[in-house]
Amino acid sequence: MKKVMILAVMMVATLTASAQQAVGTWSVTPKVGMNLATVTNTDDAKMKVGLVAGADLTYQIAQPFAISVGAFYSMQGAKGSESDYGLKVDQTVNLDYINVPIMANIYVVPGLAIKAGIQPGFNVKHKAKIEAKGESYEKDIDDFKSFDFSIPLGLSYEFSDFVIDARYVFGLTDLVGYDKSKNSVIQFTLGYKIPL
Repeated sequence: MKKVMILAVMMVATLTASAQQAVGTWSVTPKVGMNLATVTNTDDAKMKVGLVAGADLTYQIAQPFAISVGAFYSMQGAKGSESDYGLKVDQTVNLDYINVPIMANIYVVPGLAIKAGIQPGFNVKHKAKIEAKGESYEKDIDDFKSFDFSIPLGLSYEFSDFVIDARYVFGLTDLVGYDKSKNSVIQFTLGYKIPL
């Protein structure tokens, strides 16, 4: 039984050791996943599910420390509804961005990293979809800002070159000129690390 336990520990150690790359090396990690997005400082805003996809380029500076730069298409926004003179009106705010997360990755144990950084984002879509009485239409959001700046914080775990990443991204930039709404996104992705 003792030999079986030692063998199991060695196998797990081999898997986790392979999850962290050698010092001074580069890798690219294509990722795809899901956003749970909303906007802050809005009373009736509810979470909206969206797609996120892109890739990270990572450089292993030291054994416990790496830095990464990514480019991701991110579908964000929020949902909401209100009643106006007894008529229910549903609204979906669709905010799509090209986000560029720049992250420090600190490996607390082999394969498990704490991540923090900055994220400039560039808006490519800002439309509101309004639905009432079975009819719907889309309109542009007035005074919308094309640049967004956020702080991403998260965790990732690597095993056999697969990377599971979970992060919270809180926006610092007001979305429009006339209120204080900001992006708020919980993000989950699955990626595959490719050494360069």
